[in-house]
Amino acid sequence: MQVPAPFEYERAGSVDQAIGLLDRLGGTARLVAGGHSLLPMMKLRLTNVEYLVDINDLRPELGYITVEPDRIRIGALTRHRELLESDELAAAFPIFSDAERVIADPPVRNRGTIGGSLCQADPSEDLSAVCTAVNASCVIRGRDGERVVTMEQFHRGPYQTAVADNEILTEVRIPVRPGGSSAYAKVERRAGDWAVVSCGGAVWMDGGVITDARIGLAAVGPNTTGLPAVSAALRGRQPSEALYAEAGAIAAAEAQPVTDQRGSADYKRHLADELTRRVLRSAVARITSEGA
Repeated sequence: MQVPAPFEYERAGSVDQAIGLLDRLGGTARLVAGGHSLLPMMKLRLTNVEYLVDINDLRPELGYITVEPDRIRIGALTRHRELLESDELAAAFPIFSDAERVIADPPVRNRGTIGGSLCQADPSEDLSAVCTAVNASCVIRGRDGERVVTMEQFHRGPYQTAVADNEILTEVRIPVRPGGSSAYAKVERRAGDWAVVSCGGAVWMDGGVITDARIGLAAVGPNTTGLPAVSAALRGRQPSEALYAEAGAIAAAEAQPVTDQRGSADYKRHLADELTRRVLRSAVARITSEGA
């Protein structure tokens, strides 16, 4: 029977209280919301903590999807199910509903949160690729106030983020621009599994020309991978199969996968190429169908 090492349990009643507990307890404490990543690691003794700070009572403060004219704000305790079921979020960024349909299973989606997913910083994690593709930023709060970091700044290494021991991720912010759409594609060994490779893409167009594009790749290196070279290659050009192939080739070249039980490095590079093509094609098709 797998059981975690002994630990103390605290239940926070507010964000400020949670931050105060983390500040007092330091690196001996971990936050728990959904717990689908943390608790299995504790049972396997891969992670040992002295204190668990339960933040589920903070949902009135941190569980929301707010659509504003120039951005969408998502509270860190927003559940996967809520991301999947939000019509407003799907209208602005269909990449979220694409991804949420292939994340784990309904019990996990009912409890897991966007904040927990991002803070786990697993290189194969879906929402990190999604947030990279849509140019999201993360709001981190501590005793000295808030700071906002990009996704590139947020992820510092496998299972490492910019959130300090006495801080908490409170919100994800996504800028909204006209003429854009997005898509997500994933290859997995079985339904709900971690990705062999997954890819998120977002495209913005004006007058039939791509004005900007972003790609986020997961499971091809130590961190979720943004691809500025793809963005540079696509800007100012008309979409075509040749252009998608060019972007896919860049993705394959910049990916840094390793051979493991999910597949060989060469196979993963092939998937990086193919999935990049697919998400760009789907995102463009969604833009052109809306304008038809």
